[in-house]
Amino acid sequence: MSQKLKAAVVMGSDSDYPILKKSIQMLKKFGIETSVHVISAHRTPYRAEEFARNAEAEGIGVIIAAAGKAAHLAGVLAAYTTLPVIGLPIKSSTMDGLDSLLSMVQMPKGIPVATVAIDGAENAALLAVQILSLAMPELKTLLKEHKAEMVREVIEKDQAIKEDADKL
Repeated sequence: MSQKLKAAVVMGSDSDYPILKKSIQMLKKFGIETSVHVISAHRTPYRAEEFARNAEAEGIGVIIAAAGKAAHLAGVLAAYTTLPVIGLPIKSSTMDGLDSLLSMVQMPKGIPVATVAIDGAENAALLAVQILSLAMPELKTLLKEHKAEMVREVIEKDQAIKEDADKL
């Protein structure tokens, strides 16, 4: 029997929640228990440290950390844990999320943060599922089914476009 691990979804502000809902929905689609938090790297740094230091003991196997603008949350959490941290840059009003992306990918040596695309909530969740599948092999079957579903959708769209184009 594999170990049952949770995924944590942490956002720097509640304004990030509409994007994070996509991560949470995807994790739940795979049956992964999800722990959701609002923790600011700048306004509540002590909570960020406490959360990261205790995450593994709480049964968390991977952390998705979403933030916009300076976007230091993923790096701060990664500094206090050995768990994999996935950075999810959130599009902000100032630089369309480029500032967030660069804050996450330009981590110093020794503090890695895997980073997905700006507002790439679904991919953050899928990467978390892939990481958890190392300890929970049953997730591999679900991941294969998910990819097969995507193939079916593309084939259906291909057929629909061909049918429409034939009518022109």
